Amino acid sequence: MEQHELSSKLALGFAGIGHTYSHLFAPIFFTLVPLALEQHLGLSHGETVSLIVVGNLLFGFAAPIAGWLADRWSSTGMMALYYLGTGAGMVMVGLSDTPFAMAFWLGVTGLFASIYHPVGIAWLVRVSINTGTALGINGVFGAMGAALGAVLTGIMIDTLGWRAAYVVPGSIVLLTFVAFVFCLARGWVVESKEDRKPPPPPVSRADTMRVIGILAFTMLCGGLIANATNPALPKAFSLDFSEGSGGVMTVSFFVGAVYAVAGFMQVIGGKLADTLPVRRVYFYGFLLQVPILLAAGWVGGTALVGISILMVSANFGVLPAENILVARYTPSDRRALVFGLKFVLALGISSLGVLLEGAIFDFTGNFTALFATLAGLALAGGIAINHLPRERAAAPQPEPAE
Repeated sequence: MEQHELSSKLALGFAGIGHTYSHLFAPIFFTLVPLALEQHLGLSHGETVSLIVVGNLLFGFAAPIAGWLADRWSSTGMMALYYLGTGAGMVMVGLSDTPFAMAFWLGVTGLFASIYHPVGIAWLVRVSINTGTALGINGVFGAMGAALGAVLTGIMIDTLGWRAAYVVPGSIVLLTFVAFVFCLARGWVVESKEDRKPPPPPVSRADTMRVIGILAFTMLCGGLIANATNPALPKAFSLDFSEGSGGVMTVSFFVGAVYAVAGFMQVIGGKLADTLPVRRVYFYGFLLQVPILLAAGWVGGTALVGISILMVSANFGVLPAENILVARYTPSDRRALVFGLKFVLALGISSLGVLLEGAIFDFTGNFTALFATLAGLALAGGIAINHLPRERAAAPQPEPAE
């Protein structure tokens, strides 16, 4: 029992820090774009952000392959490969000199980073009891990746240069690979194929197919909102706050603050999903985004910072409920594969939101039309969620006997 508990705790820890790392490479890039890369590469905003599109596509589209390998081979083995490849890819991005080289190594980083979400989240669901809360806490670690990526990028630009924004965190990810392999070799982290939490009652095939179709649509809507917001916030803040000697740090701090504060909303969302009908939490989370996104298109300055916190908080807050729904309608021995398919939509196809953001900004010179479009996507997602099967509030699960 002690060995099992140690392995579970280490799994939760490595899953959490792994989630942080998986959300580093894109926020670092999007913060670098207006602060360093547009000038360094001599490209427009839309042209510069397009360099990460292949990496973002692979971040999503390679996820099912990673999930399938984890189901067939080993979750822990795939996590080790994740730390190694992601760390090495980030270091090479920092050493790139041309747009092609940067796009290539961002693609490599996205390929290896794609391992985390299908494998790490399925691993977390397997070893957790209060799944919603565990997913919410894990979500905070992911949001910290976005926040740290933005803040550390500003620090690195001011102290060591923009290349260090990738080389330093990439090196830390590689050190985590060494620590993880050491824990595997010592038997402190072991493979687990059984869920700690009792499975929910079986559902009908018709309900399962209906949920899959609806979730595919809502995950696409939510992913497009998130992927378009990622480059929009640094650019919008740079337009208002980049003037003066402290402009770089001001922009990176505000971006980091948005993701740091919003990240904790996932804990609240997770706790709500453990105590209320998951469908209801998911539904109201989408509807809440509509007026906030509309407001974001019309404000600026410090008001935009406040609206952005609400906007990203609402987008993040629905993720624990979404992941619970995916797990609930998925056989445990196919869970990593199905989570991988989820992230084809949520991270892969949705990464086209980056092109949408760049194209709309280059055409209009502002973000009013972009946020109005994203508000429409949130409304469409909410309408779709209203057609999910109704459910009763989840009964609290007893803690397992020691």
